Amino acid sequence: MAGTNSERTLIAEGPAIILVHPQLGENIGMVARAMANFGLAELRLVNPRDGWPSEKAISAASKADHVIEAAKVYASLEEAVADLEFVYATTARDRYGYKEVRSPVVAADDLRGRFRAGEKTGILFGRERTGLTNEEIALADELVTFPVNPAFASLNLAQAVLLMSYEWMKSGLTSVEDTPFDALPQRPAKKEELQGLFDHVEETLDARGYFRPAEKKPKLVENLRAILTRPSFTGTEIQVLRGIISCLDRFTRESPRGAANPNRTRNRRPKVPRDDD
Repeated sequence: MAGTNSERTLIAEGPAIILVHPQLGENIGMVARAMANFGLAELRLVNPRDGWPSEKAISAASKADHVIEAAKVYASLEEAVADLEFVYATTARDRYGYKEVRSPVVAADDLRGRFRAGEKTGILFGRERTGLTNEEIALADELVTFPVNPAFASLNLAQAVLLMSYEWMKSGLTSVEDTPFDALPQRPAKKEELQGLFDHVEETLDARGYFRPAEKKPKLVENLRAILTRPSFTGTEIQVLRGIISCLDRFTRESPRGAANPNRTRNRRPKVPRDDD
């Protein structure tokens, strides 16, 4: 889903995202892309396996250049968190320690409050295959875990960062119902316009012999008007619409339904069932 716009204000703030021993450059690039989508910009890398900088990371970042270019590399996790005042560690496994465990929503709200108070914070993400070690988790203040399928807790690195980045962005909204844009305002149709539509459709169908038998025309017209004025369809309404489409498709004003037509049975489509049949 493309939506980049260089003319709008770029949000670049919030907690540092710290990747501990990330492996593929592509994964780092996808992490940068996830961060940029939701306003995070500070990426810290602890001993990336394939070195840094990485052309593969730049390519996978999909123009999240400000994140990639500002990324910092550290020799140890201790160095990467040294200047931070509060750190969350992400994990999908039970950790039987004494650290508090938070949901992403609670953790993001907490980070937002600390950010507004001027604190420097970070979120730790572990290796793609094995996550964080207990020793690395010990450097964090609290844990954050995702509500995933307990039998398949297998988020990749970029997915995990994306989830936390989204919750971070959401924590800064005035309301969780906020959207970045709204539908264009539309003027409701006037009754005379709606009546004109009824008359147009009815006359068009009548000229093609749709209203058969004649004594059922009032009921068919009633059903048609109900369809055109309701916000949702029922099975009966779908049948009426299909009947309309079939009639317009198979008959013309010159050769209406019921008129003698030598080509009428050629390539004839299956009959659409109607309530009035």
